[in-house]
Amino acid sequence: MKKILSMASVILMSTLLTGCGDLVDNGESITAVGSSAMQPLAAAAGEEFSSEHVGKFINVQGGGSGTGLSQVQAGAVEIGNSDLFAEEKSGLKTDELVDHKVAVVGITPIVNKEVSLNNLSMTELKNIFTGKITNWSELGGADLPIVLINRASGSGTRHTFEQWVLDGEVSKLAQEQESTGMVRQIVATTPGAISYVAFSYVTDEVKALKVDGVEPLDKHVKTNKWKIWSYEHMYTLGEPKGLTKEYLDYMLSDHIQKEMVPQLGYIPVTEMKVERDAAGNITEINAR
Repeated sequence: MKKILSMASVILMSTLLTGCGDLVDNGESITAVGSSAMQPLAAAAGEEFSSEHVGKFINVQGGGSGTGLSQVQAGAVEIGNSDLFAEEKSGLKTDELVDHKVAVVGITPIVNKEVSLNNLSMTELKNIFTGKITNWSELGGADLPIVLINRASGSGTRHTFEQWVLDGEVSKLAQEQESTGMVRQIVATTPGAISYVAFSYVTDEVKALKVDGVEPLDKHVKTNKWKIWSYEHMYTLGEPKGLTKEYLDYMLSDHIQKEMVPQLGYIPVTEMKVERDAAGNITEINAR
């Protein structure tokens, strides 16, 4: 079995490859930019692809889904990684963009480990992020101010969280971070802090919360019992060709889908029991 790289190592490798201009200039390369929730998977698959195809390099960078969609639409990069459908990005011309769904990601609220609560209702979660509840004591916890940490406005993770949790209401003004890793670090070191991350970013440093008694697990995402999830999209400007097509085909290969995708905390598209469109409509899929 091929070795699966750790999340930390794949992000480091992504950074190193991005900075190795002289090396890349001697071969063929493409760049994928966007979703930080998707970055560990895209970078790990890119590193393995490059190791198997000498002289071909996949540069993976974060920056958020909005950045990925805007840059691929402008032709600045070959692939735009996104946690949201292109149709959900306002001001974007989507007629030439081609969607390649490569995985599904669950998104969970996380809190500082000093927060005693383990479960919130969807309404309580909504009231926290809209500023109606400001102290954990209001929910039966300790007398501790709630510290909100948000992703930046272009983040697909934030879009997904607000779509399914806030249900049209506006999030309270709060500290914003571009990086999911930085969000986790701040929550881990700030008493009373709460935010949200992809399942793949949950570590022992923070506590993932149940919502309405449902645990944030893959099996609950697959049936939509856990509602805070999104597809991981790789968008191209027109149909992919050359190295871009080779890499996308590799992303959908059995090795990546059956081994790397679940080992890095994502869900293969083929294992979903429901489908969701850009409008949020759910369709059940016959048992596979």
